[in-house]
Amino acid sequence: MLKIYNTDMETDKTEEIKEFKKGSWINLVSPSESEIKQVCESINIQEDFIRDALDYEERARIDQEDDDNTTLFVIDVPIIEKNEENDIYTTMPLGMIIVRDDFFITVSLNKNKVITDFEKNKVKNFQTYKKTRFIFQILYLNASYFLSYLKKINKETEIAEYILKNSMKNRELLKMLSLKKGLVYFTTSLKSNEMVMEKTMRGKIVKLYEDDEDILEDAITENRQAIEMAQIYSNILNGSMEAYASIISNNLNVVMRYLTSITIVLAIPTMVSSFWGMNVNVPFQNNPFGFAIMIVISVVLTLIVAWWLRRKDMLK
Repeated sequence: MLKIYNTDMETDKTEEIKEFKKGSWINLVSPSESEIKQVCESINIQEDFIRDALDYEERARIDQEDDDNTTLFVIDVPIIEKNEENDIYTTMPLGMIIVRDDFFITVSLNKNKVITDFEKNKVKNFQTYKKTRFIFQILYLNASYFLSYLKKINKETEIAEYILKNSMKNRELLKMLSLKKGLVYFTTSLKSNEMVMEKTMRGKIVKLYEDDEDILEDAITENRQAIEMAQIYSNILNGSMEAYASIISNNLNVVMRYLTSITIVLAIPTMVSSFWGMNVNVPFQNNPFGFAIMIVISVVLTLIVAWWLRRKDMLK
């Protein structure tokens, strides 16, 4: 999908346009081959800059091409993928390309809330021709969404823990495992994004303006806060999963101990009846009350063994 947006300098309104106009923003979302070639030929840039950002495994980085004065920023943005049972928290690369002083390009594999907010004009003081500010606004909004998703992960963790307290279900344990994986992805991506922002902050990549620098500083602060939250939630989740693993193991031991005790108790009358069922001379074989006596002996021995096991806390 290819869309072009431009902010009118007189009215300060951002609208979608059809032509490649200087100062415009070109947004590519899962672009086709024809769209990639159209953009590259129209504004004279290498296809590699766009294709690199479409690699799902691409790491956050900055790349500059001095020949055509083009700069590529790649960061990771948080997304939520849907499956049959749970929401999966993960990240994907987002490419931002500054083409000379003429165009600003964003490239992503799928739609994401960061770019959607700019398309819907939800971001204040956003102009397509202010490319440095545009990058910093994306970085700040991206860090804010990381924080928002981390709070959702923490909330879902609390719900899963509440359910597990009442009944141990595999579904909730798998949910916690999925959240754990999401936190790992978030932590790794946030640290990579921090490196990109720190490198940008040195002022050697793009020209820093005083007002725009404040936005970048705020973005770095938000990103660091997100890293701390991700690490804290990850440690809490690790502790919770270890605790529940221990609880499950302990519950299994209790059940096995109880079943073993029951087996021992039930073995007493079986053993007694087996002894007196042999084809040999046994006590009470000629006694008219022999059967009743053996029943009493079995019950007494069973009660004694049950009492002893209960005293040893093996039978409750």
